[in-house]
Amino acid sequence: MSDATAPSEAPQGLRLDSYLPYRLSVASNEVSRLIARAYEDRFGLTIPQWRLICILAEDGSSTPQSIVARTATDKVVVSRAAQALTVRRLIQRTPNAADGRSHHLELTETGRALHAEVTPLALRYEQDVIAGLSAQDVEGLQRLLRRIEQAAARLAADSFK
Repeated sequence: MSDATAPSEAPQGLRLDSYLPYRLSVASNEVSRLIARAYEDRFGLTIPQWRLICILAEDGSSTPQSIVARTATDKVVVSRAAQALTVRRLIQRTPNAADGRSHHLELTETGRALHAEVTPLALRYEQDVIAGLSAQDVEGLQRLLRRIEQAAARLAADSFK
């Protein structure tokens, strides 16, 4: 048996616990897991379904393609969320006059009512998660996250050139 994988011989320079992509992933997973349990238990919603409802509440009628672009979510995830919400009559599909291969999604009255019911809970969770941060910390974190997202998008676009 080789000792090549012993912790004392691990390459220096990369420590997972201080590796920013890992920290972002862990933080995101922890917050999502907390919120997902509440949404699933109380409202029967998955995180992708809740995000889709929020986007439609904010933006109004949207195509699946625009939702994929806005959320950086896989189109299969968006499609499954839309299908489940359609079955529950929380959203409805209408033909896209500009593109016959596409359609628009929009909230139904029931979907709008559910959004209004879930929103206060979502905002309370956000407040609980950031309770130990100052307003300046939160503003700085928001700004930094947007910059990280933009940098990652640029790098991804550059890798396809």
